[in-house]
Amino acid sequence: MRALHIITGLGVGGAEQQLRLLLRHLPVECDVVTLTNPGPVADGLRADGVRVVHLGMRGNRDLSAVGRLTRLIRDGRYDLVHTHLYRACVYGRIAARLAGVRAAVATEHSLGRAEIEGRPLTRGIRALYLSTERLGAATVAVSSTVAGRLRDWGVPAERIRLVPNGIDADRFRFDPDRRLAVRAALGIPEGAFVVGGVGRLVPGKRFDVAVRAVAALPDVWLLLAGDGPEAPALRALAARLGAADRIRLLGECGTEGGGPVPGVPALLSAVDTFVSTSREESFGLAAVEALAAGLPVLHDACPAIDDLSAAHAPGATRIAGSPDELTAVLRRRIQACPDRRPPPRAVGHYDIRRSSERLMDVYAYALDTAPPNRRALS
Repeated sequence: MRALHIITGLGVGGAEQQLRLLLRHLPVECDVVTLTNPGPVADGLRADGVRVVHLGMRGNRDLSAVGRLTRLIRDGRYDLVHTHLYRACVYGRIAARLAGVRAAVATEHSLGRAEIEGRPLTRGIRALYLSTERLGAATVAVSSTVAGRLRDWGVPAERIRLVPNGIDADRFRFDPDRRLAVRAALGIPEGAFVVGGVGRLVPGKRFDVAVRAVAALPDVWLLLAGDGPEAPALRALAARLGAADRIRLLGECGTEGGGPVPGVPALLSAVDTFVSTSREESFGLAAVEALAAGLPVLHDACPAIDDLSAAHAPGATRIAGSPDELTAVLRRRIQACPDRRPPPRAVGHYDIRRSSERLMDVYAYALDTAPPNRRALS
C-alpha cells in the first residue's frame, strides 16, 4: 500500500510532530505533502527518509492548489490519501476525489467547542468542513472528546473512528543526567523547584496564568517550551512582575532537541511539576509526555486525561485555571517535596504502537468499503 499524507503546515506543533512519530510506526510506504510552511518537522521527516513535497499554497483561497494537488496525487498512484488539519482536509479530500484515489481518510486534531486550530468557528467553516467530509471514507478523532464534538457538528457517528494520539514513552523516561545538564545550561540553582509547560504561545493556552502563579512564588522557576505570537507579551509580563530572571521562554523545542535549546524529553527531566493551563484542548499530548517522565501534572482541560478513569493517571490533578489557585497548589507541591513517579497506566494506553495498529484498521476499512467504480491505482 502507498499512502499520501497531506497536512496544512510542518512547523513545530502537536499535529505535525504526531504525524512524524506515526510515520515511524506505520507499516505503509508514505509520502507527505505540506500545503504551506515546510518548517522544522519537514526537515525531521526528510531525516527519517520520508519524501516531503511543499505545494506552495499562497492562502486559503488559492484554488489553483486543488489542481496542483490533484496532479501530484494522480502521478504518485497512491492507494489512500490521509489528510491532517482543516485546510488540508478541505483541499485534500477534494483533490483525492478528483484524482480517483480509492479511499481517503482525515484526522481531526484540533476541533474545539468554539475554535478550530485556534480560529473561531463560523457557519461557513462548518458548512465547508461538513460538505467535504462526505468525500472521505472516515474521519479519525484523536480523543473521545473530539469524537463527541464531531457528532455534535453533524458528522454521522458511523463515519467517526477513534484513534487517540500516541507517544513513544521511552523517549520521555526520566534521566537524572539530562536533568543536571539542562539545569546547569540554564543557570538554575541546585535544589530550585522548577515548573514546566509545553505548547504554542497563543492566547488559548493561557500561559499567562502560569507566569503569574510562578511570579508569586519566590525562588520558583518556570520553563516554557514553545513559540508563538504571545511570546513578547509573556516576557513583558514576567518582567513587570519582577520574575524575568526565573521565567524562561525557550522557544520551539522538538522531541529531538539540538543546539542550545533542550528537547522536550530533556526539559521534562529538568522540571518538578508540569502545568497545562488551556481551558480547551483536543487531546493534551504534552501532559501525557509529562506523565511518561514521572511528573505530577496540573491541568485544566485535557481530554487525554479526562477521557480516562482517575486510576489511569493518579499523578494528575484538575485545576480551575486561576493564577491564585495555581499558586496555592504549587506551594503545596513544594512543601510535599514531590518525587518522580512510575509512569501511570495512561502512558501505556497512549502508546504510539497502539495508535498505529488502530489507524491501520481504519485504512483497511476505507479500502474495503471503497465504491467498486472508484478507480484503483495500485
